[in-house]
Amino acid sequence: MMIDEDQMGRRMMGLDLADPKGLVRESYRIEGITDGECRSIFIDWALSLAAGVDPHDAIRVLIATYGLEAADHPMSTVLTEGLKDTPRPHRRGGRAGRSPNPA
Repeated sequence: MMIDEDQMGRRMMGLDLADPKGLVRESYRIEGITDGECRSIFIDWALSLAAGVDPHDAIRVLIATYGLEAADHPMSTVLTEGLKDTPRPHRRGGRAGRSPNPA
């Protein structure tokens, strides 16, 4: 487990935690890779993260390591999208929350 400190004293995650199987690294090496293939690799990557590793922190490390030099690569786009907050589902209450055909 490798965590370094940056110039401001913040703890930075190492690549061994951010990309444990090297999936993202390899995606940047595949010539002609498509958006769909990058999304599939991203899902595999997310499932391979160790428990307790913050995916957003890991994505930031990956962008800093690979994405800055290859901003037009499809994986850079996928990683950037992975940083966006997703809307949280909310439960509808009352009649709207019930099934339209009660048993």
